[in-house]
Amino acid sequence: MLKSLPSTLRAALLVVGALMWAGTVATAAQADTGQTKVAQSEATQNGAAAKADAKAKLPAVPDYSEGNPNAPIHVIEYGAFTCPHCAEFHATVYPKLKKNYIDTGKVKFTFRAFFFNRYGLWADMIARCGGEQRFFGIADMLYDQQPDWVGAGSPEKVIAKLKTIGRSAGLTDGQMDQCLKDGPMAQAMVAKFQKESAADKIDGTPTFMINGKKYSNMDYAAFSKILDGLLKK
Repeated sequence: MLKSLPSTLRAALLVVGALMWAGTVATAAQADTGQTKVAQSEATQNGAAAKADAKAKLPAVPDYSEGNPNAPIHVIEYGAFTCPHCAEFHATVYPKLKKNYIDTGKVKFTFRAFFFNRYGLWADMIARCGGEQRFFGIADMLYDQQPDWVGAGSPEKVIAKLKTIGRSAGLTDGQMDQCLKDGPMAQAMVAKFQKESAADKIDGTPTFMINGKKYSNMDYAAFSKILDGLLKK
C-alpha cells in the first residue's frame, strides 16, 4: 500500500484519490470499439461535483499545446494515460501527425487528460509537473511505458514507476512530491476534465475535436484525409 511513502505525500495522494471518486466513476467497456468507454456516476450526471468546485477558489489549469498557435486546424485530443487505445494511437498515428502536420505548422495540437482512475490523474500531475515545455515528452514516455507503470500493482509501486519516468525527464523528487501533494491543483484538474468532457460530450478515449467537430479514434489514413480536406478549404 502507501505506507512506505512520506506521510505528507501519502496523505495528499489519499486526498487526490478521494477527489476522483467523489465526482466521477469511469469504467472500460466490454466491447472493443477502438476507444475506452466511460460510465459516469449519478453525482457527475447531476453536476454536483462541478457545482461544488465552481464555488471553490481553484488554480487555473491551462491547456498544453504544441505546433503553430495560429495554425488553420486545431486538434484537441481527449486522452487518458491509462487507456490502451490512447497508447496505441500515440505509438502508431501521433508520430506521423506530428511530423506531417504539427511540426509543419498546419495543426495546433492540444492534449486534454481524461481520468478513469487516480493512476491517470497522478500520471497527468507528473506530466504537468514539467510545464508545457516538457509535457509532451513526458506524455510520450507515459504512453510508451504504460503497461509497466499501470500494471505495477499497488499505488506506491505505481507512484514509484511514475517518478522514475519523471526523473528521466529531468524532474527531481522534490518537484514531483510538491506536484503530487497539490490538492487544490488536483481538484482543479478534475473539475476541468468534468466540465470540458461534458461540454464536448466525450464518452470514450481517445476522442478528437477537429476544428470543433468530434471524431472517434481512427488510423492515420482517416486522420490525414480529414486534415487534408480542411486544408483545401
